[in-house]
Amino acid sequence: MDGRDLVRSVRSAGSVQGMRTVRSAWRRRRTDARALAPRGAERARVPGLLVSAEPGPGGGVVRFARSRLRIRVAVGGAVFWSWDGAEPLPSYALPGAAPEADPRAELEPDTDGGWQVVSERLTVAVSRHGAVEVRTPGGVLLRRELPPRWWEPADGGAARWVQRSRVPADARFFGLGGRAGGPRLRGGTYGLWNTGPGGRFGPGDDPLHLTMPVQLVVSDAGTHLAFHDNSWAGRVTLREGEEGAGSGHDRPGTCEVRMEGGPLRCWLVAGTPARVLSGWAALTGAPAVPPSWALGLQHAWRGSGGEREVRRVAAGYREHGLPLSALHLDTGHLDGHRVFTVDRSRFPGLPGLAKELREDGTRLVSAVGPAVRAAPGEAVFEAGRGVGASGAFVRDPRGREVRGEARPGECVYPDFTDPLVREWWGGLYAERLEQGFSGVWHDMDEPVAFSAFGDPTLPRSARHVLEGRGGDHREAHNVYGLAMARAGSEGLRRLRPKERPFLFSRSGWAGMQRYGGAWSGEVATGWPGLRASLALVLGTGLCGVPYSGPDVGGSGGSPSPELYLRWFQLGAYLPLFRAHAATGAGRREPWEFGPAVLAHARAALVERERLRPYFVTLSHLARLTGAPYVRPVWWSAPGDRALRDCEDQFLLGGGLLVAPVLESGAEHRVVRLPRGRWYDTATGAVYEGPGRVLVEAPLARIPVLARAGAVIPVRGADGGLELEAWAPVAGRGGGGVVVRDVGDGWVRPEAERYTSRLADGRVVVERDGSREAVPYPVRVRGAAGADQR
Repeated sequence: MDGRDLVRSVRSAGSVQGMRTVRSAWRRRRTDARALAPRGAERARVPGLLVSAEPGPGGGVVRFARSRLRIRVAVGGAVFWSWDGAEPLPSYALPGAAPEADPRAELEPDTDGGWQVVSERLTVAVSRHGAVEVRTPGGVLLRRELPPRWWEPADGGAARWVQRSRVPADARFFGLGGRAGGPRLRGGTYGLWNTGPGGRFGPGDDPLHLTMPVQLVVSDAGTHLAFHDNSWAGRVTLREGEEGAGSGHDRPGTCEVRMEGGPLRCWLVAGTPARVLSGWAALTGAPAVPPSWALGLQHAWRGSGGEREVRRVAAGYREHGLPLSALHLDTGHLDGHRVFTVDRSRFPGLPGLAKELREDGTRLVSAVGPAVRAAPGEAVFEAGRGVGASGAFVRDPRGREVRGEARPGECVYPDFTDPLVREWWGGLYAERLEQGFSGVWHDMDEPVAFSAFGDPTLPRSARHVLEGRGGDHREAHNVYGLAMARAGSEGLRRLRPKERPFLFSRSGWAGMQRYGGAWSGEVATGWPGLRASLALVLGTGLCGVPYSGPDVGGSGGSPSPELYLRWFQLGAYLPLFRAHAATGAGRREPWEFGPAVLAHARAALVERERLRPYFVTLSHLARLTGAPYVRPVWWSAPGDRALRDCEDQFLLGGGLLVAPVLESGAEHRVVRLPRGRWYDTATGAVYEGPGRVLVEAPLARIPVLARAGAVIPVRGADGGLELEAWAPVAGRGGGGVVVRDVGDGWVRPEAERYTSRLADGRVVVERDGSREAVPYPVRVRGAAGADQR
């Protein structure tokens, strides 16, 4: 766009806000043009031939003619390699010190002039040209990294690079953050730049709010996770392979990672899916456990009303027998959308309202964005200018505050990559707690700076502290939401040290699970949006963020009664279960869709409440093991190729299989079963897997099947905890885990393991390792004893 186009844009913008937006875009382009010199001529470079090798802890350094490769196997089995001297730290993905090297892993000569590092779980082989192969202990190839290539500006500056990889022909790709077109990532190019799409999105839109250079690859050879620890803008191009039908002429799958700059370094974790996610959590930090109340139904309020409207919504849920755990207030409740304020004309008694709702079992959650209105007299703006030596806000290369357009108007943006700014910002959440809020929802945290054209974020030349290293927005953009989540989480923990904070974010990066969960963003209303919702939750979970969810019904438009109900039924089995009232789309509470939808939605919510102890257990197991609540159906059988290609159903923990209805008018659906016996929890019908079965899916419910032998903690009729045991197959047994709800503090509850077996035709449930009687009522379901207790 040239200057004349900009003038036309300003004239056509019409409103003052629109003209400000165009001027903001013009300032950003001008700033970048001054500070970021064109790349000009570049020199291409490859590693060259191998020259020497130096053994070291957990591996060593392999030197080539024009680069050097560092390999280190960590305790626990994760493998790190990097080029050009890059170290594991500094890293926003790792929570602290890098893991210790495994002293048993050593660098030793390999065949054909190469070198290798042999560890307990993997062998890493380096060719004399710089290719890196990762093999199983049995010698089966998991991944082959071809020699990388760099392009270095002749006048100096950050080098861009490309790393090409090959995987087995049967491999399937997953991950890369939240992808609406997933969970299986087919051939194509995927952007690595957290982006506010500027509207509702669906399966064809990419990139979205939450991107990560984390790919999970599943093949017959095994499962591995590869993480390129680089927060710069980039893209990943994937192509699935093809098998030669026994001819031996297989075409491997390929992956190409291109980055605009930053280090070329990678972590790899291999094993079963459970072991991979456990290793990933050990590397990047255990997921935060949400308060138990955050595992119930929540409702996002977006409207022009005030306290009266909020009370109406809460009373409607109560009067219709729909237990509501939380009400989320978006930035519309703020005074002019200004952060850490309240519109007193519409919410004159917000603390009293919060107290009143809490007494009825409903918490308030506040939306918080990073944009701070830049105007004299603004409390947060004036306070931020006094933080540290140069203030709290992102600056341009000349030292001036970077300004952009957001909902409050002209705004500045805190630099969350500065520890002093994170501490200051975290203290501001005291105002939210004083207003009665019990949790925080981070929105517009990519960060968004509205633009009349191009990328709606800060100038790429904007300067950031980056923990004292210094750098620009090209490196800081993707970790901005992650750093903001850290500021909020740490602030809430300081302010209320006895309570686990509740925080979830629209944007983030690898490691964000340490601070809270993820919101799947503004999914477009429609059946494709419903399907995208499931893809986003599955993909985010496989990247290590187990607590996430979409908005029931989508974030805009008016869903049909059938679509709303099917979305509600899916949401009832997802970790973050949030209904949504969209601005301008009319009222969208369950009772607004008619008595039939209301009755069926109530049934889904009653089942969610009955399963609340199971969700509590899954939340604590995620912290202990890294396993997501919502898992792909191949989780326990990654070698089953048919399961690897199944994308429209999921496992909830280890005991339940959920098959949502994702098409209009469907009253039956095909369900693909993993191996074993499965019971329809509604009809009691028994199915044997593996295979495909046709099950009933009336409008009243979606199919949910229980694995034979599963022991699932549920809420009994008296409100207490009881165990629901599904009859095992003779000679096989089963079991489950129970983690009791010990409140919303920091007490770490014990994980109790239970086993089930058949004895003389009856189902016996026992606590693993204990001869004492099971301390909870046991209800047996399934073919072997449906009426037993």
